Amino acid sequence: MKIFVIILNWNGKDDTLACLSSLKKVTTPHEVVVVDNGSSDNSAQIIPPAFPSIHFIETGKNLGYAEGNNVGIRYALEKGADFLFILNNDTTVSPTILEAFLKRDAPLQGGKAHLMHDPNTLDHLGGNWNVTKGEFDLVGAKAPASEWITPITLDYVCGVALFIKAEVFKKVGLFEPRFFLFWEECDFCMRAKKEGYLATVCPEAILYHKVSASFTGGKPHSTYFWWRNRLLWIERNCTAEEKKPLLKKIRRDFFHILKLYLLKSLQLFFSKKTKERALRLRTYRAQLVGMKDYCFRRFGNGPSWLFEK
Repeated sequence: MKIFVIILNWNGKDDTLACLSSLKKVTTPHEVVVVDNGSSDNSAQIIPPAFPSIHFIETGKNLGYAEGNNVGIRYALEKGADFLFILNNDTTVSPTILEAFLKRDAPLQGGKAHLMHDPNTLDHLGGNWNVTKGEFDLVGAKAPASEWITPITLDYVCGVALFIKAEVFKKVGLFEPRFFLFWEECDFCMRAKKEGYLATVCPEAILYHKVSASFTGGKPHSTYFWWRNRLLWIERNCTAEEKKPLLKKIRRDFFHILKLYLLKSLQLFFSKKTKERALRLRTYRAQLVGMKDYCFRRFGNGPSWLFEK
């Protein structure tokens, strides 16, 4: 039995080193693959010497969460992996996490991610698709961790920690690269569901998550990807009958946000500029540009202004 842990690193060497240190204490035998996504923080010079037993792959550029992880997944499958554990680098794991997944013996599982800064509280477990709202209802978000002690089946499990049998990737395929960041695990889990692989949460597979380390530009950064990739997800996973009212709703949302953006821009011009007002305006802009870029089929990393703090 071969278990490969896939960790994606992008300018996060300190988080990755902490994650790797926690994996050293994991009791179940496993191999670790770190994929460096074109980091510029000397990750390639620091991580391999600190952990010489890992396999370190350099992509040379930022491929995003989806394709960056795909690089590691392909390597693991080529090496005969039976199980793959896709793990965010801004996490630390419990020593028995792999043992917990193996005991449940489900093809597609998510871990129980606690907030690193508040260990008694969950990040979230995953979500269920709400066709009326056109988004996922999150399950367990910011809930007391003690309340969630039994396994549950969801439409998707949180991508911070995914334990997946190799057969699922072979049947379903890998992550869709166009998502780049956000919604890719939702898309993968729904594709798996159509092939008969249900996504379940393993409550004994405990880890701690720093949260949103990838979103260097804060709320506008995450907002852009949420809106753009939501539309791509609907395109790929909803029926024609489901799409019609959703797209009508999204068109209304677009014009409402455009109205707010123009109004707030005018107000900002004639009033005192504060960080809060500027952030709100950039967030409205991120929503509009995310929807526009989807319509013009502009995927990848998004515009450079998103990464400004």
